[in-house]
Amino acid sequence: MKITVQSIHFNADQKLLDFIQEKVDKLVTFYDHIIGGEVFLKLDKSSDNKNKIVQIKINIPGNDILAKEQCHTFEEATDLCMDVLTRQIKKHKDRIRNN
Repeated sequence: MKITVQSIHFNADQKLLDFIQEKVDKLVTFYDHIIGGEVFLKLDKSSDNKNKIVQIKINIPGNDILAKEQCHTFEEATDLCMDVLTRQIKKHKDRIRNN
C-alpha cells in the first residue's frame, strides 16, 4: 500500500519510516480495498513526556479513516493508532457486508 509520511519540524530516520510502513501494510489483511494513506508525525512542545503525536489517515472507497495518538515514543503511538484503525476497518467492512 502506498503511504506518505510527513514529519513536521524534524527529520524522521529510516528505521522509524520502515516501522510505520510495515505496520500500515498489515491493514491490507483486514480490508483489501484500501487506496492509500497519510501519516503525520509531530513533536508537541509541551514539557510532558508524552510529546510524540502520530496521526494516520487511511483512504478507502467512500470514506477516510483517521486515528491520532500521543505517547512517549512514535512507535508506541503508531501501535495504538493501528489498534484503532483495525477496529474501524473491521466495523466499516461489517457495515458494507450488512447493506
